[in-house]
Amino acid sequence: MQVRLRAFGWLRDRMAEHGDVLPRTMLAQGFTFEGDRVPLLGPQGIFKPRLCELPLSITTSPNGPYRDAVGSDGLIEYRYRGTDPAHPDNAGLRRAMASQTPLTYFVGIDPGRYAAVLPAFIVGDDVGALTFKVQADDLDLTSVGGELRVAIAEDPGDARRRYITTTIQRRLHQAAFREHVLRAYTGACALCHLRHAELLDAAHIDEDSSEHGEPVISNGLALCKLHHAAFDSDLLTITPNYRVEVRPSILRESDGPMLIVGLQQAHGQLIGLPRRPAERPDPLRLERRYERFVHAS
Repeated sequence: MQVRLRAFGWLRDRMAEHGDVLPRTMLAQGFTFEGDRVPLLGPQGIFKPRLCELPLSITTSPNGPYRDAVGSDGLIEYRYRGTDPAHPDNAGLRRAMASQTPLTYFVGIDPGRYAAVLPAFIVGDDVGALTFKVQADDLDLTSVGGELRVAIAEDPGDARRRYITTTIQRRLHQAAFREHVLRAYTGACALCHLRHAELLDAAHIDEDSSEHGEPVISNGLALCKLHHAAFDSDLLTITPNYRVEVRPSILRESDGPMLIVGLQQAHGQLIGLPRRPAERPDPLRLERRYERFVHAS
């Protein structure tokens, strides 16, 4: 269990440094525990490192033969390894379910890029469908006497876990949206071309809460945090012919070099666009956004 908890702490630290999506090379390298290297995942979806008696992680690849689904009960359905329920990997997950041992669930966002859901629990086993049922939970790691301890509610609370699982699924969709949009814009702000990933966002043109707010690349713009905030506040917009338009009142202001360089000089400029036409901002979405901008101005 100390190896498992150290893995959780290591992953939490990496996510704090790099964001929700981590490179597979980092996860495969893992960390060192008492002189032994502990990788977090392996070639197969169900992974048990040498130091653990039970699987440490389960993985869904972005381009695998099948994608895990969410069942009508709101639980994640994770496919068996192969078709033999007695395969050692499947038996290992069954044992983890019986003991309610926490795992990490790695979700492939892009080739070589994974988001980590931790802790995840196996809560069901459907032999007929060759699937396990997976739920997520909260994680609270503390250090006591130099040892990591995990605080997970004694009563798992089925409704609570389902809510957490649904919330995490939304977070994963947003993480995938960000990855895909930033990749389409080659990791640069469409307005100022800033390339520091930690300062870049994937902005929605149609808000994700709206009826048109699908998490597709054509509904996204790669923007630095300054331009994202200005876009969301309708201080500037992108016209359907991909030019920046700044609110007239902002153009008339005099408030130092940041206003001039950050906003005023962008007025009338063409934005940087993805190379593939299908990934460029949808003009109909931009038209809707432009109408909102005009009204706000």
